[in-house]
Order: sequence, then structure tokens, then C-alpha cells
Amino acid sequence: MMKLNSWPIRWKITLLASTIVLFSLLVGTIVLVGKIINVKTEDLSKWSLLTARVIAQIPQIIENVEKQDGEKLIQPLVEKMRAIYGSDYIVVLDMQGKRMSHPLESRVGTLFNVNEARPAFAEHIYVIGVKGELGEGVRAYAPIMNNRHQQVGVAMVGNTVPKINMIIHDLLQQILLVLFLTLTVGIGGSYLLASHIKRQTFHLEPQELARTLDERTAAFHAMLEGVIAIDEKERITVVNDGARNMLKIKGDVIGKNISDVIPDTRLPEILTVGHAIYNQLFYIGDTLIVSNRVPIRIKDKIAGALAIFQDKTEVTRLAEELTGVKGYIDALRVKNHEHSNMLHTIAGLIQLGKEQEALGYIFQISQEEEKLIHFLGDRIKDFNLLGLLVGKISRAKELDIQLRVDPYSNFSHFPQNVVYHDIVIILGNLIENAFDSLREMSNIEKQVEVSILQDESFLTIEVEDNGKGISQEDQVRIFTKGFSTKGTAEHGIGLYLVSSIVNRSGGEIEVDSDLGHGTRITIRIPMERKEG
Repeated sequence: MMKLNSWPIRWKITLLASTIVLFSLLVGTIVLVGKIINVKTEDLSKWSLLTARVIAQIPQIIENVEKQDGEKLIQPLVEKMRAIYGSDYIVVLDMQGKRMSHPLESRVGTLFNVNEARPAFAEHIYVIGVKGELGEGVRAYAPIMNNRHQQVGVAMVGNTVPKINMIIHDLLQQILLVLFLTLTVGIGGSYLLASHIKRQTFHLEPQELARTLDERTAAFHAMLEGVIAIDEKERITVVNDGARNMLKIKGDVIGKNISDVIPDTRLPEILTVGHAIYNQLFYIGDTLIVSNRVPIRIKDKIAGALAIFQDKTEVTRLAEELTGVKGYIDALRVKNHEHSNMLHTIAGLIQLGKEQEALGYIFQISQEEEKLIHFLGDRIKDFNLLGLLVGKISRAKELDIQLRVDPYSNFSHFPQNVVYHDIVIILGNLIENAFDSLREMSNIEKQVEVSILQDESFLTIEVEDNGKGISQEDQVRIFTKGFSTKGTAEHGIGLYLVSSIVNRSGGEIEVDSDLGHGTRITIRIPMERKEG
């Protein structure tokens, strides 16, 4: 037997349409039958209650229900009323529960189980659902009152609710007609749709299309060059593994605006200029690429743009800046200066004959260094970040600044779409800015506090100083490229880089600063990059 996966698409769509039609018809029939039963039950309840109240008000019944042989008059009278009102059964009871009438004459004069009818013997009028010998139905009860407003009996009227098979039998002709029409339209529409799809897919079956797509996708991703395509609305339609690796693109970016994924891309300009640009060098992030960009035309109309590029980065200065190599060199220089001073101190103590003091000094310095390294090493699990903090602490000592790391700090792994040199850029620039804000301060104990906290949702980096602070006017501009409060050409880029990384990773920056009272900058980066 032919497997379903190998069926022609016409058969598959026809089968699906037929299944949907049959299922819909089945559900519709169930809902319709249920609705009919509910309506019938409600109508029968009202009719039964009306009939019971009429029976309870017939004078002949009121006069004879208490008499010893009253059933002889009541039974034929009630049966006539039952035929008139079309009820399944009408039973008149006296106050002792004795049946004064019943569709089966053999039961006339027998006692009725009054538990169900107990409220009716207390002058209540009501309807209940029952399941009796004739099936499921409703019973209405009404008290029989005499001229002195005393209850002398109960009138009970019952009607059976039509069964499901009876309702379906009554609707069978309509159901078959609807089934025929819907199947005809469904199968005809399915055939036309399948024929249209076949024409659109060059008369290839889905499995053939899937195989062709898999082959071309494998070849596409095996290319060493990066390939990115966008549509006329600048949304990414194609991106291969080469482009992802070169530009460090993470997650599913298909359908996203290319400017949100690659902020410094130049591919959208092809939609404007309308012609190809070949062999152009420019940076995307920290990667120097050579790019060929061409418009995609469909029927002489520009429908998108395609970029094919290669990584041409040949310099390492920017990478060294980003990964903290320069910071490590500065840290080594400071350490060299500190060790030189320590050696001079030790040599002086030995020359003065203070060998024990010199030994104690050595132990003290060694314990301080070990304590610092042990403290940071337990909490910071990345050597690049650990090296940066150690270097900045040494640098702070040289500047007569107390750099304190929050004892609750913890760091184990990097957020998605963020690498180690991104964190080095963020933390290094924030600390250096804090140092700069303290350079001109005097007559205070210069302090910088650093906190690195990480949980399942966010990585939070906070740097606070008691320096000169930032004015409200400058706070809205400090992350702008080229803006600096220092007035030198080499500044104005650090916080811009920090802002770019935070925005790229979907994080947020909070600045809290007052002139003369210091600054606190808090950065929160989500551990998982939010899509969309």
C-alpha cells in the first residue's frame, strides 16, 4: 500500500478537505442535536407546567380528589385532558399519595412514592428532569387547592424528551444534503487549489521540492563567503552560516529588519541607489569586510538586495583594545612600579637590621595579594574579566583611589550574543570614566564601587563613584559618538561603544548622577536575547 508521504499533493489536499468537511459536519450535528434537545426540554417543561396548573384548577377534580371513589370520575376526565394536551402521562394524587388517575388503569388507586413530589405537597409548583420507564423526560407538579385555599392534592404531568436517534432520523434528509454539497465543494476546491500549487511549484511534488531545497541549502551554508539578502522592506530573507560566523549573528533573524540585527550595515542603500556596488571595503562592527552588493529585480522592479562579502580584517589594534590587552599591559606596568617600591622598602629594612620587620612586611603584602586573588577568583569565573579587575584595582592604588568590588558579586558565564571583550569594554570604560571623574577632586576619600551580579535572567554591572558627577544636560548626550566632557580628541568613543553593545544585546542603561555628589551607572543585559 502506498505510504501517505508519497501520495500526490492532489490526493493529500483532497483527503484533508474531505476529513475537515466530515469532522465539521459531525461536530455541527452534535451541537445541533444538543441544541434541539435543550430547546425541546425547555418547551416541554413550560408545556408540562402549564398543563399541570390547568389540571389542578378543574372544578370536578378539586371536588372529587378527596372523595372515597373520586377516581371513577377523575380518571376518565384526566385521560381526555391528556389526549387534548398531548402529554405522555397525567397523574392526580390525593394528600396521602394515592393515584386518582394514571395512563395505566391498573395503577389507579395505588400509592405513589411521594419523596420526589414532597415539595408539591407543600404547595410548591416546579418542574424536574427524570429518567423513567419511557426514557428521559420532565415532570411538572402543581398543588390542587380547594375554595378554602387548602391543598387537597397534587397534579403531575410528564412528557418524554425525544431521543437522539429520533432527532437524527428526522434530520437525516437535511444532513445528507449538506454532506453532499460540502463534499462536492470541498473536493472541487481542493482539486483546483492543488492544481494551482502544482503550477506554482513547477509541477514538483513536495518531497521533490524538499530534496532540492535541502541540497541547495547545504551548498549555500558550505560557502566560506557570507551571504545576506533582504526584501524591499529591509527584512532579512536569507543569511548563511558564513555571514553568521563573520558578523557574530545569533538566533533566528529571518524576517527581522537588518538594521536591528546589524546596525552599521550598508545593504539597504542598494534599494535606494538601484545599482550594484562591487569590491567595497568597510567595517561592520569590528570586522573589516570586502563586499559585493547587488539589487534583486523581479519583472524590472527592485524586490530586495543581496550582499556577498569576505572577512578582510588585517589589523589587531582594535581587537587588542576590545579584549583588554592594553589594560593588561597597564596593569603589569603598575604592578612593576608597586613591586619596585616594595623591594626598596624591604632592602631598607634589611640594611637597618630589621630582618623580622622585613619578613613581616613580605608576609603582609603576600597575604593581601592572595586574599584579593582568592576573593575575586571565587566570584569571577572568567580570567579576562578577573585580569581586568585586578589591573584596575592596581591602577586605582596608583591614583590614590579606593576601588571596592561588591562582596556579593558573581559571574559564571556570558549572556547570549555577548562575548568576553564586550564585557571588558563595558566594565573597563565605566571604571576609567569613574577614575576620570575623581582626578580633579580633592579633600575627599576617593572611592569607586563595582558590582557584577548575575542570575538566570540578567547580568547587572554597576559602577559608582563619589566624583564630580554629570549635569542633567550632559546625561542625555554622554552615549553619543564623539561627545566628551574632557575636551580631548581621543575621548568621546568609550561610552558610545558601551551603548552600542548594550543596545545590540537588548539591554538597558540607567544613569543616576548629581553634580558634586558622584555618579552611578547601572547596565542590565538579558541572559537570553529576546527575539522580535
